[in-house]
Amino acid sequence: MSENATVAAEETAVEATENTTENTAETTETAAENTEDLSYHAVEKDGSVTAIWEMQGQKHIRTIDPRSNEGKQILALFETAA
Repeated sequence: MSENATVAAEETAVEATENTTENTAETTETAAENTEDLSYHAVEKDGSVTAIWEMQGQKHIRTIDPRSNEGKQILALFETAA
């Protein structure tokens, strides 16, 4: 391989790394923006929580089972001391 080809290959590798780093940073920023708006709503029936709704603004993202590990962690964050 000639010296020019080696230099060009190295420059291409550096540019690819820089582009990957920029894309990763943009993806991370977008994910952070999306999680900022999240809220959780407990759905109750007969005095017990039957579901937890994860909302982003007024959009329903997903339903979480309150008996799951994640559901228990969310409910523990919002328990009030009696």
